[in-house]
Amino acid sequence: MASHEEKLAAGLFLNALFPLLKVVIDETPSVRKKFAGINAAVQFQARDIDGDMGAYLQFTDGRLDVIEGICARPDITFLFGSIKRMNAMLSGKPALLRIKGFYKFPLLFKVLALLMNLTLLMPTARPTDTAKKRLKVKLTLYMMAAALSQFNKLGDPEIRKWTSKQPERIYQFSVGGNEDMAAYLRIKAGKSQAGPGLYTKRRPFVHMQFRSVDEALPIILNDINMVVAVEKGYLSLEGSPEYARDIGNFMMQIQSLIM
Repeated sequence: MASHEEKLAAGLFLNALFPLLKVVIDETPSVRKKFAGINAAVQFQARDIDGDMGAYLQFTDGRLDVIEGICARPDITFLFGSIKRMNAMLSGKPALLRIKGFYKFPLLFKVLALLMNLTLLMPTARPTDTAKKRLKVKLTLYMMAAALSQFNKLGDPEIRKWTSKQPERIYQFSVGGNEDMAAYLRIKAGKSQAGPGLYTKRRPFVHMQFRSVDEALPIILNDINMVVAVEKGYLSLEGSPEYARDIGNFMMQIQSLIM
């Protein structure tokens, strides 16, 4: 039986990181071209005595939807004997698994190549290409908002306590206040919701705004700390510094689970 931490990590992979693949397809013409016209379901499933965990990638004419649960008739299934093994594979470590539908190599190779794009989120990924740098920063912003929301929904006791005491508040993350390079976390009385873009219905309670992609990278890569980044003008923190610090602490917990 998987531990609570292993289930938390699996939920973060399936519900926060997998949806980032849609951003990869939208932002990368070469990847989008590979999936044009493809209609298929690719399942990731981990066995557990309390019930299997999984999600599947549903490709429909090149569009991608990430659906929680088990697909009735997937084209390919990545099947793991435990949640721990699935977490290991998704974090880039070696793990035993079975692949059903292995003979569908064209689709299998495309999906594996698509998944490799998520390695951009790793601290060791230091892209030099302009498009890759932009993608890394955008994926990081989306991941921050989605992972924090999922961490709350999946029942981590610390963040649940933190969100339960808050009225409706918006935590905004952006590069230069650009709608296309932004994501938000909405919290209200213990509930949470993440979304792309700038939230316009309410002023942000906290707005973490990077000045540019190139200035966001050294902060994301931990080459400089946030205090220095603010002093240099690379990053502006509008709103409560205490709550911004809480966000940073929760992100460190999330990273320890999935990386």
